[in-house]
Amino acid sequence: MTQELDAVGPVDVAVIGFEGSRFNGEIVPALRDVQENGTVRVLDITFVRKDEDGSTAVVELTDPEVAEEFGRMADVQFDLLSDADLRTIADGLPAGSSAAVVVWENSWAARLGAAIRASNGEVLMLERIPRDTVEAAVTALVAD
Repeated sequence: MTQELDAVGPVDVAVIGFEGSRFNGEIVPALRDVQENGTVRVLDITFVRKDEDGSTAVVELTDPEVAEEFGRMADVQFDLLSDADLRTIADGLPAGSSAAVVVWENSWAARLGAAIRASNGEVLMLERIPRDTVEAAVTALVAD
């Protein structure tokens, strides 16, 4: 079991919001690219929406409206998010909007993580720097 776990990289969940309740599928090629090049492995994709009247819906990969476009993205679906998690996400959306909830394994980091654990090390801090901060730093660098 430990060997199997060592082969799994860190897992992230992203909630990607869209105005309206229609997905145009433009994220599919980008997700497919990072999956095919080994950067990530998509573990689950679920879609949630909140109608203008406040009612919510959860659309799974097996549902016909998204199965053709997204169904081949996740070869194995992990149950990392509960129905309650998905309802909470849907409830938090603005009325008349939708979101793709994507769970992916950072497969690029699996080997590094295994090496850290084998060295009796542990990650003490891991934080994503906000996009605005990165943009400001790049702008300042270019200005100099």
